[in-house]
Amino acid sequence: MNVISEKIKQLFFDTFSTNPTIVRSSGRVNLIGEHVDYNGGFVLPAAIDKSTYLAIAPSDSESGKWISVDFDKSVDIKFGVFKPIPQNRWAEYILGVVEQFYKRGLEVIPFNCVVTGDIPIGSGLSSSAALESAVAFAINEMNEFGMSRNELAKLAQQAENEFMGVKCGIMDMFASIHGKENHVLRLDCETLDYEYFPLNLGDYKIVLFDTGVKHNLVDSEYNVRRLQCEEGLAFFRKHFDETIPNLSQVPLAWLQASRSQLNPVVYNRCQYVIEENQRMLSACEDLKVGNLRDFGIKLTATHEGLRNLYEVSCKELDFLVDAVWHESAVLGSRMMGGGFGGCTINLIKADVIDDLYARLSMLYKEKTGIDLKMYSVVTANGTEIIQ
Repeated sequence: MNVISEKIKQLFFDTFSTNPTIVRSSGRVNLIGEHVDYNGGFVLPAAIDKSTYLAIAPSDSESGKWISVDFDKSVDIKFGVFKPIPQNRWAEYILGVVEQFYKRGLEVIPFNCVVTGDIPIGSGLSSSAALESAVAFAINEMNEFGMSRNELAKLAQQAENEFMGVKCGIMDMFASIHGKENHVLRLDCETLDYEYFPLNLGDYKIVLFDTGVKHNLVDSEYNVRRLQCEEGLAFFRKHFDETIPNLSQVPLAWLQASRSQLNPVVYNRCQYVIEENQRMLSACEDLKVGNLRDFGIKLTATHEGLRNLYEVSCKELDFLVDAVWHESAVLGSRMMGGGFGGCTINLIKADVIDDLYARLSMLYKEKTGIDLKMYSVVTANGTEIIQ
């Protein structure tokens, strides 16, 4: 038990006069393989040591009270009613998960809960997926439904797709639920087959620089990218092979042979996805042999694709990547997550991190007027009961 979990345990007891179950669910970083999860490709996420904490116990009525420590808000919930909760988006993530159990014919015991965490919201570390994963895991345990971790990841994804209206892939929830300390997870998003790879960074650390911005484009443009990729896949199924399972498996030669036939924007989106999937598989080979230099180069190449072909970066993210491009102690840097804000992920030699952060903070403040935040993260286990 840490300070955060002790805090919500006490708050829960003070509010409901009973001891709760405490569930912790990790945020995630994705080292490489960005925006390919919903295109059936491979991704390489890791659960991290920043988490959402959920205190939960059955209520003694047909309703429940849900409390957010971070937003200092609470809502009263009547179970079996699934409609938006104005000004309480955090609670909608929980309700969307509950609804998915009902859709499977599984009636959830009404519950009270308290939620908090140390995942910076809007940073691209998937605080929403961590919350959904924690809730799904807790409900499954509390009701003894017997669902597997894979099934829970799918359920959490569908909650975000259907109730929240964000057509995300499964990577974030899968990483939160399946994470393993000191490892990354290579996930085939088409089959959900996965494999752990030891992450041996030696003198380097994973460092996140937080832009401090989240442009409003992120959700709407995310859905637009999905539609553009679906348009590209439909083209290749019609003209090349109707059985091709997803865009990530389209050969690059098919794309190159179709430049004059595709909408230029759709062409760029497809080019990024196909190249990123190939880059990700190659990057796993780099990790196998301990070639961090080439792995880092691929990170930066991913950012170039996200900036110029997929167009989900922004000036703040680009500034942070460009600012470390010539730093010999930085092996690679790219934007991470949905885009239009959030964090860059960097591989930086440990003994220069503080100095680099001091210099970069000053430059970023001059350029944007925003105070730059930094997070150094390490890998962690996925969703688990800690009490």
